[in-house]
Parts: sequence; structure tokens; C-alpha cells
Amino acid sequence: MEKIENILKKRILFLDGAMGTMIQEYNLQEEDYRGEKFANYESSLKGNNDLLSITQPKIIEDIHTAYLEAGADIIETNTFNANSISQSDFGLEKYVFDIKFLISKNC
Repeated sequence: MEKIENILKKRILFLDGAMGTMIQEYNLQEEDYRGEKFANYESSLKGNNDLLSITQPKIIEDIHTAYLEAGADIIETNTFNANSISQSDFGLEKYVFDIKFLISKNC
């Protein structure tokens, strides 16, 4: 595969847009964020978009596919808040590695 530096000498590359905006289009509810893995979790998980990489990987894949079909050359991972500080808001610090690993495994 041609290196990005070489491609940039020939043309402009397009990076995909905002994941959060695309996720909002799905009008997800609490149970959507929970999925099966976190169905009985004690805290609210709604709004934890990074968790969708585990609980709703098809949605994340569909968003990435939509950006590629629209002409994006580079897509970002769904890991903006996949860090222990952000995930502590949901009590999910111990799942940061899982969120990041699943993303890198599926890319």
C-alpha cells in the first residue's frame, strides 16, 4: 500500500466527519448503549458513544462505511473518550482497553 506521504504529494486526502453527529442520527436509547454485555449495569450509559464499539459495532461499521462511500480517504476510530478519565463518568474505566482493542481489531 502506498504511504500517506506519497499520496499527499499527488492529491488532498479527505478525513471523515464527526462520529458524534452521525451517532445522533440513530436516536439511540439507554438500552441501545447497554447492549447485551451491559444489560444489567448499575449506571446510566446513554451518551457513551465509545461504548458502542462494544455494544453496537454494526452501527459504528455502518457509519465508517458511509464516510468511505461518501469519499473519505481516512476514517477515525470511535475512541474520542476511550480513556480512563472520560470512562470514569460511567464507571467503565476497566473497559477502556476493550473499547480500543475492539476498534483496532475491526479496522
